[in-house]
Amino acid sequence: MLTIVWDVDDVLNDLMFQWFTYCWRQQTPACGITYSELSGNPPHKALGIKREAYLNSLDAFRKTERALNMQPNADVLAWLREHGARFRHVALTARPLESAPDVAHWVMRHFDSWIRCVGVVPTRVDENVPVYDRSKGEYLKWLRCGDIMVDDSTENITQAQSLGMKTLLYPQPWNSSSLSVPSLLKELSDLAVPS
Repeated sequence: MLTIVWDVDDVLNDLMFQWFTYCWRQQTPACGITYSELSGNPPHKALGIKREAYLNSLDAFRKTERALNMQPNADVLAWLREHGARFRHVALTARPLESAPDVAHWVMRHFDSWIRCVGVVPTRVDENVPVYDRSKGEYLKWLRCGDIMVDDSTENITQAQSLGMKTLLYPQPWNSSSLSVPSLLKELSDLAVPS
């Protein structure tokens, strides 16, 4: 049975869309761009702000009730209900360690029938916190059980490919995925080992 490693933010949920819509746009009503025009992740250049300002805003948003209660990606959830039992599943996220309990709880609340392992690559850690992995690629190399990675980051996809994993770039405005969500999920279904 193959193991799918799922990115959490912007794949299993729509964190960037939620932040952009309910935080950035409300705090910056004169913002002249739309979500579909976010050409990078992080999108600080498109927004005309410093990277640190964006990260601080996103981290603050992660603590809000809206973020803690985001709905799961309906397309992925429907796919898991139909095909999820044909694979094993791991969630892997890169985010500040202080928000790890919240994301683990969110994943288990919405995906616990399929995802039973939540990995975190801490970002922006204090110097007293041990750093085992600096990237998702390093984490996957240590984990040694992922076969397929679904992520919205080209960098993470490239790292997974270097480990010999099959990869699917989840379509978002900031990447060059040629797949639609339905076609990506069909590709996943086609990868299942026949029982």
